[in-house]
Amino acid sequence: MSIKLGIIGGGQLAWMMADAARKLGVELIVQTPSQNDPAVSIAQDSIFAPVDDAAATELLATKCDIITFENEFVNLGALSLLEKQGVCFRPQLAALAPLLDKYEQRCYLRDLGLPVPQFLALSAEKKLESQIENLGFPVVLKARRHGYDGQGTFIIPDFTTLAKTVNQNHAQFLVEEFVPFTKELAIIAARSVNGEIVIYPAVETIQKEQVCRWVIAPAIITKEQSSEIVAIAHKLLNSLQYVGVFGIELFLTADGNILINEIAPRTHNSGHFSLDACETSQFEQHLRAVCGLPLTKAALHCSSAVMVNLLGYESSDCDYQKQRQQLAAIPQATVHWYGKTESRPGRKLGHITVLLEADNGKGVKDIIHEIESIWYPLAKVCQNFPK
Repeated sequence: MSIKLGIIGGGQLAWMMADAARKLGVELIVQTPSQNDPAVSIAQDSIFAPVDDAAATELLATKCDIITFENEFVNLGALSLLEKQGVCFRPQLAALAPLLDKYEQRCYLRDLGLPVPQFLALSAEKKLESQIENLGFPVVLKARRHGYDGQGTFIIPDFTTLAKTVNQNHAQFLVEEFVPFTKELAIIAARSVNGEIVIYPAVETIQKEQVCRWVIAPAIITKEQSSEIVAIAHKLLNSLQYVGVFGIELFLTADGNILINEIAPRTHNSGHFSLDACETSQFEQHLRAVCGLPLTKAALHCSSAVMVNLLGYESSDCDYQKQRQQLAAIPQATVHWYGKTESRPGRKLGHITVLLEADNGKGVKDIIHEIESIWYPLAKVCQNFPK
C-alpha cells in the first residue's frame, strides 16, 4: 500500500519529487495557490489555497498520511493546532519554529556555537545610528520573514540608504555585517526519523543579483573546511531533531573561515545537481526521510557537475523551445523545465545540469559560457565566471 504524502507548496521543488515518488510508491497531494503551479501536473490530487491557509491544510490532512513542506512560508501557530490533533508533519513543527524568523534563526545558530556573521535586530524604539555603530558599512539588511532569492535582502552602503530602505519597507529587519567572502558554498544534508544523517558533497554557488545562477559540484576546498561544514550540518540537524532534507549556505572567508549565511529547512536550489549527478537525488532522499524509509548514498557518480539556472530575462509567455533543444544537445546535459506559464526577469524557469569527466576536454567556464550563450540574449550573458 502506497504512502500518501501531502506537500504544502506546489512549485518546482515539489514538481521535482515526481520521479522519486513513482519509484518509491508515494502518492503526492499538494496544497498550492494556483492550478498553473508546476507540481499540480504530477500530483494525484491538489487543493488550491495559499500555503499559509490552515483550513486548507486541515483538508489536506484528511487526504494523506504525512505532510511535508516545499517552502517555509507557513502559519506555524495554526498548524500547531493540527499537530495537537494528530496530524503528522515532517519535518516536525518544533524543528521549524526557531528558523522561520531570521533573527531568531541567527540566535539559535549562535547559541549552538555555530559560526555566523555579527548581527542584530533593528528596533523601532532606538535610534538607528546607535544600533549599527559597531557594524560599520556596508551592511546587509534582511527582512526577518518571507525573504528568498534575494527578495527582502539589501546590501546597504551608507546610513542614508539604510534609513530610506527601512522607512520604505514595512517589515521587521535583521542587520548583519557584510562578509567579504572568497567563495559562497552550500551543502545538502538529510536526516531520517531514526537519526541517520547523509551529507551531499559541498558545492560552490555563484549568485548574481542575489539569485543563484550556477552551482559547481564538488566545491574546491580543503579537507579541513569540508569536515567543518559536515560537522556544522550534523550539529544543526541533530539539535533540531530534524527529519527531511536541509540546505545550508555558507561563506568562505579570505582567511579560510566558514560562516553560515542562510539555511533552508527543505530541498534547495543548490542541490538540484543531485538529480543527475548523484546516486540518490535530494528529492528522493527527502521522500525517504519523511516517509520513514532508509536513506541511501549521496555520492557523485561523475568527476564533477555544473548546474546552471535558466532564469527569466524578459516578461513573456514563451516556452523557449528552440533554446531548450539546443541546450539538450550539449553532451552529458539534462534540461529540467518547470512548465511555468509566465516568464519574468529573474524567475527560475528551469535548470540544466552537465556532467563532467576529467578527460572530456571542457572545463567549468567553457560549459557555463556555452549554456548562457544559448539561453540568454548576447547582452545578458554573464562574463563574471568563477575562478
